[in-house]
Amino acid sequence: MKPTLHTLKPTGKLLLLGIMLSGSVATWAQTTISGRVVDDKGKGVAGASVYIDSSLDGATADTAGVFKFTTTETGFKTIVASDLGHENGGLPLDIKNNSSITDLTIKLRTEKTHKLNEVTITAGSFDASNDKDKTVLKPLDIVTTAGTQADVVKSMETLPGTQKQGAENGLFVRGGDASEAAILVDGMVVQNAFFSGPPGVTTRSRFGAFQYKGVSFSSGGYSARYGQALSSVLELNSLDLADKSTVNLGINMAGVYASGTKLWKNSSLDIGANYNNLSPFYGIANTNFKFYDVPVGGGGNLRYAWKPNKDGILKITANGSYISSGIAMPNPQSPDSSLNYATKNTDIFSDISYRQMFKNKFSLYTAASYSYDYNDNSWGGYPYKETDQRAQYRIEGKWYATSRFSLLAGTEMQHYSIQRNAFLPSTYGVDSGYTKMDQSFTETQTAGFLEADYTPVYWLAIRPGIRYEHSALLNQSGFAPRMSLAIKTGDNSQVSLAYGLFYQDADNNTLLWGYRPDFQQAVHYIANWQLNKNDRTLRIEGYYKTYNDLVREAVTNGPYDANPYHSLAGLDINNSGYGYATGAELFWRDKKSIKNFDYWISYSYIDTRRLYKNYVSEVTPDFIANHNLSLVAKYFIDKWQTNVSATYSYASGRPSYYPTSGATTPEWSSTTTPDYNNLALTISYLHTFGRWFTVFYLGIDNITNAHNVFGYRYYTDPGNNTVQYRSPVVPPLYRSIFFGVNMSLTQFAKDEL
Repeated sequence: MKPTLHTLKPTGKLLLLGIMLSGSVATWAQTTISGRVVDDKGKGVAGASVYIDSSLDGATADTAGVFKFTTTETGFKTIVASDLGHENGGLPLDIKNNSSITDLTIKLRTEKTHKLNEVTITAGSFDASNDKDKTVLKPLDIVTTAGTQADVVKSMETLPGTQKQGAENGLFVRGGDASEAAILVDGMVVQNAFFSGPPGVTTRSRFGAFQYKGVSFSSGGYSARYGQALSSVLELNSLDLADKSTVNLGINMAGVYASGTKLWKNSSLDIGANYNNLSPFYGIANTNFKFYDVPVGGGGNLRYAWKPNKDGILKITANGSYISSGIAMPNPQSPDSSLNYATKNTDIFSDISYRQMFKNKFSLYTAASYSYDYNDNSWGGYPYKETDQRAQYRIEGKWYATSRFSLLAGTEMQHYSIQRNAFLPSTYGVDSGYTKMDQSFTETQTAGFLEADYTPVYWLAIRPGIRYEHSALLNQSGFAPRMSLAIKTGDNSQVSLAYGLFYQDADNNTLLWGYRPDFQQAVHYIANWQLNKNDRTLRIEGYYKTYNDLVREAVTNGPYDANPYHSLAGLDINNSGYGYATGAELFWRDKKSIKNFDYWISYSYIDTRRLYKNYVSEVTPDFIANHNLSLVAKYFIDKWQTNVSATYSYASGRPSYYPTSGATTPEWSSTTTPDYNNLALTISYLHTFGRWFTVFYLGIDNITNAHNVFGYRYYTDPGNNTVQYRSPVVPPLYRSIFFGVNMSLTQFAKDEL
């Protein structure tokens, strides 16, 4: 079915890659077509793209909006004109051989709104389409999904390609561990995205859901704009100018918070503060660990936005937090005892950015950021301190040559350092009681990138790109080509393909121990089919990923060490590791069939094996569940002004390998954890007290109290290295209940509950 007049819009963008779609056109049986493209005031639209629908014939209007081209097409056709900032326009034509059609006037209406860099959430990495209305998830879904506790990162675990986590922080995407996923705010890397906590205990991410206008999640094949992430990129975009002045107050079982927004004519200021004390929460919870020092802390945030003109915006943000806690952790060398782990963490993240559009033809974006994180920890009485700092800068420009072709070019610099000062006990392989160890490294990474978006015909979009990266610490450089492609298969469906090469430094722990291995490498191949129609989305996706040059502890003799915090002193660290990941994913969402009812189904299957770190053979990593399923449902009851949300999550058991001698063993013994099951429920009720719009919310996680296990810890006899005992790795608590109240001077929409 052909697109209708006036509604035809490009479905994607493509990079030209040097292929000019000029070719040779027969010189016989041609028709000359000429005319002018004007706006709704009769003024010529310079640079407008004019073409015959479903063909390659067309031209670009000159500075007066005049165009002229020849075509071999005949019969009844549609001529289309498009331009950034205007709605598409067109006219029907009856084209006859060896004739001329002159003095055409195609009128384009100015778009009602033209937003800068509007970002939405998608389940996969394909963003080769111009159509931003075809989204899978939107920002408000983050705070209305049961079981996620309004955590931006945890919400991503309801999307295909991710792994359920309960004992480690981070995103685990398509076979990758947490170090392979980069988290960014306004294009700036967040070095410490999660609150500090003890090993084996998950903590929340530092991002408040209401601080960002959009979240873009790429589970593979992401843009050349970013690098240093073998698997995934999660990008958050801060709010622009506030809509109105308001005040928000809240209290819950974890603390209290307050925020205020002041809006002026061309600027706005947001200020917020919070105090957290989990004593009420842990006072009624049945925890799996003893918190001898319940987490207590606080923080604040500031955001200033200024629009110097209608097409530019300056944003300044700053976030700071402090938290302290103490927990009794299992002793890795003694099953009958525990070690006290205490932490005091200070974290600051700040950034400034400016975006300017010039006459709808060129956009400039520049940003700078500085972050600081200090951990004053102790483990079993031994001090363990770590300081992280990162400064970064990014500048990029995008040229909108026509509505069908644009070119992006930019560069970035990352300068960061980590310093660790620790007294390491004998459990780290030290012969005597303890020894002081000072470890540090400083890295400077520079990168440049070039990426094009091209839509040669309405049903085809291509985005090729290339990225150059250089590491001063490793003294190594690399070129990473990227390509994504979208082909329209119907009025509401498309097929997408993506390819990409990605590099990444070794993990921070390896670099702190003084090793300097080469870049690690991953190659992504992705294909999907997606249907969007009447608020229903169906997405089927498959991928294949290869890992090369992974960092490996090439142990020639001696046992595999299941302790992830073991010493790396004296080991042969090299790039001999490798692996693969392949899988299939399904996403279905329906917001149409039942009034006020919204649900989605997310399923992932993965087959992956790798040889890296101190693995003794190529096996499925112990953080991988082959099957992952999420069922999310939301229903708003108008009569009661109440929203009910339920989420069921399932993951098959994951392998857990225990210490064994013999590095040449082709496969070493393992056990499998029980399947993961979690049913969560959230109820939100809206009520008005005078001028205050109030939301009461109640969340119950793991209603069935399933005793989920995320792996096992093994205790060995140092003499003969035989396993004597194992204990399960479990979350801090199985079932939790959380209650809170939020009050605002601004009315809530029902989908915000």
